[in-house]
Amino acid sequence: MIDESAAYLPLWMLMSAAFGFLIGEACGNNARHRKCLEQANEDLRDELESGRERQEPLRRLLEQQRDAINDIHDYLLPSKKG
Repeated sequence: MIDESAAYLPLWMLMSAAFGFLIGEACGNNARHRKCLEQANEDLRDELESGRERQEPLRRLLEQQRDAINDIHDYLLPSKKG
């Protein structure tokens, strides 16, 4: 007679191996996506820092223009009243 439990053993081994492969693929995929997202995040941080460096001269120029407009306003305001 054929032992019935022996017939199911290769099926369980195959299912176990397939389940392990699927779990490994899912975890590996998550790790790969996480690494890719971390790299993209690092690139965005670098771009943000370089943007701040470029923003300083613009901010200084804007303050100079604002001061000039305020000076013009202070000059014109008394002449309008007088």
